[in-house]
Amino acid sequence: MSDQIEQPRAKILELDGLTVSYGAGPVVHGVTLAVDQGSVAGLLGANGAGKSSTLRAIAGLEAAEGRVVFEGRDISSLTVTQRFHAGIVYVPEGRAIVTDLTVEENLTLGGYFVDKPTRSRRQQMVLEFFPEIANRINAPAGLLSGGEQQMLAIGRGLMSGPRLLLLDEPSLGLAPLLVARVYERLARIQAEQDLSALLVEQSFHAAAKLATRAWVMRHGHIVGTLDAQELRSREGRQRAIDAYLGARQETNAAGAHA
Repeated sequence: MSDQIEQPRAKILELDGLTVSYGAGPVVHGVTLAVDQGSVAGLLGANGAGKSSTLRAIAGLEAAEGRVVFEGRDISSLTVTQRFHAGIVYVPEGRAIVTDLTVEENLTLGGYFVDKPTRSRRQQMVLEFFPEIANRINAPAGLLSGGEQQMLAIGRGLMSGPRLLLLDEPSLGLAPLLVARVYERLARIQAEQDLSALLVEQSFHAAAKLATRAWVMRHGHIVGTLDAQELRSREGRQRAIDAYLGARQETNAAGAHA
């Protein structure tokens, strides 16, 4: 029976005391967490909670104190370009695609640093995952719908062959039907590619479709943790909402564990 015991997964990402400061002071306060290899984890919380700043610090886009460990290697001193080449790919909030370029040209940009056969193979994979943009391959990206632009942004991120995909608010501004569609495709990508991802979301329901672990942030602090079962249960979601809103019991619990 011992061979049926599930072995713990290696950690692809570990944050130890990550702190991000702007002019007025810290916006992320000593965040410590770990993401398993081949899993999707979430950072949940209201706008301004420090979620995006955490993600940008992992990507190297924000100066930070503390340690960022990627696949067992301390990368805290690496530049954003060095982190990208190591396999950390950030898909920003608001999609940030190049609207004047075609869908295909945007995908080519995402695979700029790989050889042409690899780029062609990855583009075919992306278009299979997102047939909506496959049908618009020669269209200017600015003419795509919001959902299609989000699919293109994710597809462009996949073109570089990421080891860790950082998704900043993939449901932002999308109708519920499109959110479901985007997350359905992300689930397929994760299953087929064994992709590791950390996503930032305000929507607990969206994150629960994909994440197997999540941390709730409030005012730059981690104030709650949810496993896969809690993410999908009414009680777990309520506990997350309490933490999200800063309910007294969650605030007290966070203080007790600080």
